[in-house]
Amino acid sequence: MAKKYLGVDIGYDTLKLAVCRGRKVKKTASVPMPANLLRDGRVTSVETMGGLLRETMKKYRIHAGNAALVLSGEAVYLRTAVMPLMNTEQLLYNIAYEFNDYITDDIKRYVFDYAMISEPGRKKKPEKKGQEAPAQEASAPAAPAASLSPFGMESEPAEDSGDTMELLAVAAPGEMIEDLREVSRKAGMKLKKAAPVESAYIALIRATAPRGAEEREYCILDLGYHAIRMYMFRGERHMVTRALEVGLSNLDSVIADEMGVDQHLAHMYLLNNFDDCQNQPYSVNAYNSIAIELQRAMNFYRFSNRDSQLADVWLTGGGAVIEPLRQAIVDALDMTVHDAAELVPGGAKVKDCHSFLLAIGAAMV
Repeated sequence: MAKKYLGVDIGYDTLKLAVCRGRKVKKTASVPMPANLLRDGRVTSVETMGGLLRETMKKYRIHAGNAALVLSGEAVYLRTAVMPLMNTEQLLYNIAYEFNDYITDDIKRYVFDYAMISEPGRKKKPEKKGQEAPAQEASAPAAPAASLSPFGMESEPAEDSGDTMELLAVAAPGEMIEDLREVSRKAGMKLKKAAPVESAYIALIRATAPRGAEEREYCILDLGYHAIRMYMFRGERHMVTRALEVGLSNLDSVIADEMGVDQHLAHMYLLNNFDDCQNQPYSVNAYNSIAIELQRAMNFYRFSNRDSQLADVWLTGGGAVIEPLRQAIVDALDMTVHDAAELVPGGAKVKDCHSFLLAIGAAMV
């Protein structure tokens, strides 16, 4: 029988939980996050976060011993690397140096993991543990590189052949992983997996991709509070992540100015469409500005990837339920817009599935 995991997505304004057994979603729950408990993708108080997670599990009668947490993209480095073919021990030693141009502080403070994308002479590796997207268990930092996943995520590269291999590599601050381990412990669980956002999405793509569509292109658009992020995939291959410095907070500011309220109240107005604020001219102008930024980002992606046939976008995040914003994006991108529930097995039956996408994906990695 498949193991049960509690997927945990710690957001700036909401904590999202998803209980999954294998690829079946058993239960979801969410609660508001206290202000400033998450900063730059890092938990600011392990004690408070652990208590919130424990009380939320108690409130919604969630019983789980294995935690799978989402790693914020703000604190994690992820890149595709092409390296000479080498064995696992050599790879774990050398992978840290692939991040020299990205990590500016002491690299010994980071832990690392990887997943194989391809090997010479193979279009795609057979399904096995090493094929999976990076999913990390907390481990103490070591130098020059420490795997975040000592329970089998490493693939087994061949010995010397003079050829190359392509892999998806991830680096995360060791202190952050230790904090998440402690948060899980305080909630009565063991941290089993810590998945980058891209890995959570890859798990969902793998779970729902139709047969014969291994090269299908995906754009997953997270309409978040502080930023909007575009995640591009070709099948299970992560292509690029682009963050735009616009989000629902921009809409809140406009509504707050127009209605003479603070930004927190303006956010409530926006989500509940108080006084039809979602359809007012000032909101429509804000939607159009966001849509234009997305159009520019999409045009740049297509220019940089001339062979791309990308035609589909999946909407997730808090902005996915704001219909006028959704329509502005449809008009600007001229793409087929899908509900995020399509990326989850049985997602049509999961209430507010778009909100729990990452928590579900982390549990399925």
